[in-house]
Formats: sequence, C-alpha cells, structure tokens
Amino acid sequence: MYSDIQSPTPQSSVSKLSSMHHLNFHDERDSLFNELHTRPFPVISSPAKISQLTLLYGESVDGVDGKLEEYRHICALCARYSLSPPTQKASCYYQDFGGFEFRWERHTEFSTYTFIHSLDAPIFERNGLSLVPSEWLSALPGQVISGLDIDIQLFSEESPNRDDLRSYFEGHRLLSSYVSSKQAQVWTAYRIHSDGMGRFLIFNKQLNACQTGRLVRRLLELETYRMMALLSFPIAKKIAPTIRGMNLNLADIIQEISHIKDLEDERRLLGQLTHLSANIEQIISDTNYRFSATEAYYGLVQSRLNELVESEVEGLQTLNEFLSRRLKPAYLTCETIEKDLDDLSRRIDRASELLRTRMNLTIESQNQDLLYSMNRRAKLQLRMQQAVEGLSVAAISYYLVGLVKYVAESAKAFGLISNSYLVIGLAVPCSILLVLLGHRRMKKKLNKENIALKQKNKFSIRLKINSV
Repeated sequence: MYSDIQSPTPQSSVSKLSSMHHLNFHDERDSLFNELHTRPFPVISSPAKISQLTLLYGESVDGVDGKLEEYRHICALCARYSLSPPTQKASCYYQDFGGFEFRWERHTEFSTYTFIHSLDAPIFERNGLSLVPSEWLSALPGQVISGLDIDIQLFSEESPNRDDLRSYFEGHRLLSSYVSSKQAQVWTAYRIHSDGMGRFLIFNKQLNACQTGRLVRRLLELETYRMMALLSFPIAKKIAPTIRGMNLNLADIIQEISHIKDLEDERRLLGQLTHLSANIEQIISDTNYRFSATEAYYGLVQSRLNELVESEVEGLQTLNEFLSRRLKPAYLTCETIEKDLDDLSRRIDRASELLRTRMNLTIESQNQDLLYSMNRRAKLQLRMQQAVEGLSVAAISYYLVGLVKYVAESAKAFGLISNSYLVIGLAVPCSILLVLLGHRRMKKKLNKENIALKQKNKFSIRLKINSV
C-alpha cells in the first residue's frame, strides 16, 4: 500500500534544512528559547565548601551606575587572575579561578556571588571565601542582605552526633531533616554566627555531583528569597500605626457626615477626605512594588521548600516547619497591611462619593429655591407689564382723541360740521377699540413667532441627536 512512498534522501534533508534559513523568525526567539538554559545549577563533588553573598544594588556614586560599578569590580577580580571577564550586558558569569569556582548572577533587585571550594577540611574551619582576596570582598558594591556558608561532608558512621554538632553552630538550637528522598541530611541553626554568615551542614549519603549541586542551589535560593521576602516587613510595621490613625480619622469624618448643617461643612469634610485620600495613595505608591515583590519571593520560598522533599529527623524541626512558623506570620503581616491599604482607599472613595452626592443634593435644593425666586420675579414683571399695557392703551387713545379734536375744531371752523363735541365724543370709544384691536393683533403675531422659534430649536436638537 505504501510501496510508492520513498524515504527522503540525505540530499533532500539538506535542502529542507537550508530552506529554514529563509523563515522570518521572531527577534526574541533565540533569547527566549535559551532562557531555559540560563543560570544552570553547579556540579559539586563532595566534600566541598560553598559561600554565597547576596548584595542589593549599590546607588549611583559620582554618576556611575551601581550595575556598572559591579561589572567593573568583577573585571578587577578577573584581571587579577588573568581570566576573561564577562560582557557588560551579561546577567551571569561562571568561571573556574583555579582554587575556587566563582559564580555571579544578576537578578532584578540583587546580585549573588557564589564561591565553591573543593576542599576536604574539618567542618566550618574554612569556607568558600578562604581563597578570595579579602580586599576585593570588602570593596564589593552594594549592601549585603544575605550571607551563607554551606559545608558538604560525606556521611559515615563516624560522623558527629547531634550534641557534638551544636559546637559547629556556636551552641545554638539545631534544625535538621533528611532531604532528596533521604539521600542526604541537612543541619542548620538559622542564626547569624560570629563571622556574620549563616551556616548549613550537609551530610551526603548517596547524592551524585549533579544532585548535590541542585540541593545546594535550592538551599542558597531558599535563604536569598527568604531575606528578600522579609524586606517589606519593617515597612509594614512602620506604616501600621499610620494606617490605624487614618482609619480612626476616616471613622470620625463619616460620623460627621450625618451631622452636617450646611454647604460649608460639606466642603470642609470633602477637603479632609481629599487630603486623606492623597496620603493613602502616596503610601500605596511607595509600598506597592515592595509588597508585590514579597508575595512573589514568598511563593519562591515555598517552592524551594517543597523541592527539598524533606523527611523528619526524630525530635527536631524540619526547615519547612520552622520557616512556616516564623516566616509566615511576617508574610501575613505584610499581606494584611497591603489589604488594609486597599480597603482604606476604597472606603475613602465611597465616603467621598457619598459626600459629593450630598453636596449635589444641597446645590440642587439651592437651585430650586433660586428658580422659585426667579419665577416669582417673572410673575411680578408680567403683572407690571400688563399694568403698563393698560396705561399704554389709555395714553395712545388719549393722543388719538386729541388728534380727532384738532380735526373736528378745524372742520367746525370751516363750517363743515356744526358740533365738534359730538365728533370728539364718538372718537373716544372708537380710539380705544382701535388701540385694543391693534394691541391684540401685535400680541398674536409675537406669539406665532415664539412658537415658530421653539419648533425650529426642537428640530435642530433632534437633528443633532440623530447625527450622534
């Protein structure tokens, strides 16, 4: 059935591959694809000493950016050991410096400096920083937020017992757990020791070099992300009293709304609400990034804890139990403060809307009073106008009768009529009737013009509505 179908020849495969070069690839395709391979875990053979420093970016000094200063500092270390430095746009750098391996990674807010020293030495007598020039370390740009020493030892029956291990952690209470499906055991005290560093001790039972590197990376990231997640905790404690004060202030303003007497009180309370809203929005603007970062870092901490696959050591707390009890309350405090800020902002908006509605009603009531007053004035003006119209009829009639009198006297003088008073008497009602008829005709004409103007305006409004 498929006998006519032939498999492609090597020549046709080459032609198909060459045709791929004519496709229009996305500009970011290569970088997005290679993102899977950035920041690989180290390959660490046991025993080993690892030290990591996490530094927040330093501020610009003399116009030099903190990242540029960091790059120059790494170049100085490379020049000292005659090694090729990273490119200026690089975000990571891994290099073997002979006695130790140096790994540098730049993240959004911080950079990590990791030093791996393959050395079989007593526990915590030396660390990954032992071979690094001290003057270079002291000149690192930025602020150290986390420092951690990890000592990896091969597990044996002669390994120190629990009581002896406390001496390596300066007598502090220990935490321990089996990790990676009980292929290794981790010990720590989660304390800053006299050298300014935290300490982790790993007894490797069955982990190979790659598995050990992944375990070390998880522990290093766990400590770094834990500290970064806690950066917002001092901020939360600092602004908590301010938020409580704002809540009380808002409650007082809302209570005063029900006792408002006039428009001046409404304007005063609206001004207070506007000032309160501006303050709360300023706090939200200043803290929103930090609180959002805390949520992200806390999620990473939980992820790294789950990746450890811990098993309990009898009588000791695991890392997950300890951090859940100690770290989670701090995280929840930050989360609560963030929610309080959003809730307070919404309540201020609702109170402002309520007050604006009340002010609109007050203004509408004032407008109604003003319209009523204008209506009364219009009625008075109409009555005055009607009175003036009656007077004008009498005046015009008087002048017409006067004209008729002159005509009648002249006609009597010429002998055309014998009695002028009779003509004048007849002219009085006729003049009044003519003036009234003329006045009525003029009013009808004005009314027709007003009606025509109103209809024209209505028609133009309808055209505008239809066009919209």
